[in-house]
Amino acid sequence: MRDLIRELRDFFRKGDMVLLILCLATSAFGCLILASATNAEKFGSSTRYIIIQAAATVMGVLFYAVVSSIDADFLSEHRLALTGMCLGMLLLLVPFGTDNNTGNRSWLNFSFLPFLIQPAEICKVFFIVMLASIMASHQSRISHVGSVIHMVLCLGLVVGTNLVVSSDLGVSLIFIFIFVGMAFAGGVNILWFCLGIGAIAVGFPFLWPHLSEQQRARIEYLFRPEVVDPNGTGVGWHPKESLKSLTGGGLTGQGLFHGNRTQGGNLFAQHTDYIFSSIGEELGFLGCLAVILLLSAIIARCIWVGVHSPDYMRRMICFGAASALIFQVISNVGMCIGITPTIGLTLPLISYGGSSVVTIYAMLGLVSGVHARPAPRSHERYIRPPR
Repeated sequence: MRDLIRELRDFFRKGDMVLLILCLATSAFGCLILASATNAEKFGSSTRYIIIQAAATVMGVLFYAVVSSIDADFLSEHRLALTGMCLGMLLLLVPFGTDNNTGNRSWLNFSFLPFLIQPAEICKVFFIVMLASIMASHQSRISHVGSVIHMVLCLGLVVGTNLVVSSDLGVSLIFIFIFVGMAFAGGVNILWFCLGIGAIAVGFPFLWPHLSEQQRARIEYLFRPEVVDPNGTGVGWHPKESLKSLTGGGLTGQGLFHGNRTQGGNLFAQHTDYIFSSIGEELGFLGCLAVILLLSAIIARCIWVGVHSPDYMRRMICFGAASALIFQVISNVGMCIGITPTIGLTLPLISYGGSSVVTIYAMLGLVSGVHARPAPRSHERYIRPPR
């Protein structure tokens, strides 16, 4: 506790202020977009959304500072505790879960809280540390069969639990992409990736019947839109309307609070899943480019911090955070332009969502902690985590 208080005092001197400034700039831009996206009559008043988003940002900054002040070695040593907390939060969905009108039981609904909590978002932070710790304990033989099995078991435990209790395939894919990104950056032999792709190809026909009808339709629509939804009134309705909004702004857009479809409330989930389309309509190509550049700068900073750390585990933490952000950006933007299926992932720090904002700041706090302590302080307290 004394070490944590000392580190918190030194946060502004040691923490990654560049990364924090980039995050705050992105959050400020997101709040501005959110104010316009929720100005439509169907939302009632945008004030409530802005207050919740701003409060989540403030809380996120606090988590950023706290997580940044915790030594990565301390987190690694308590890997089993993190695993227990991760599974415990996911299992809370059984008695307290709600689907929030999405079809996936992914949110915790506590009557004493004015907002919902998505535990899988929080588990992303734990999962990055857990996997980095496991990889560090096997770093000298990272491509060995036992090492890969240990990593895959960690992934399977988290993803399997999340799928069983929530059926949320979208969030589960984030864990898989984090795993792939960290394994690739960590030096796992390319043959394992080829084997994994082969296993997916073989197993996909068996998995396909177990997907919901809506999930199958969303995937099929990408390849056969004229067959799956020829009139564009079913599963293709939201992607079609989203693309209309995205391309309706031209180069500079119709102006904030002046987008025809956005202000008319005709765009589905225009404040969450499809907020990128709202940006395209009101701020045009230049507004979309600004968002991509801000998010790319955050991702690049995570990679830069990781590359400049001499410690394997700390590098993996940074690459894990970057992988999570890359997947969410590609998935959300791809969904809006119609090249990826709709899986309900937010645009980081831009879309409305308290759980998402807070956990992204906490996840980036891990990166800031690596910036503050790029190498283990072995002369003070380093214990290699058990395998």
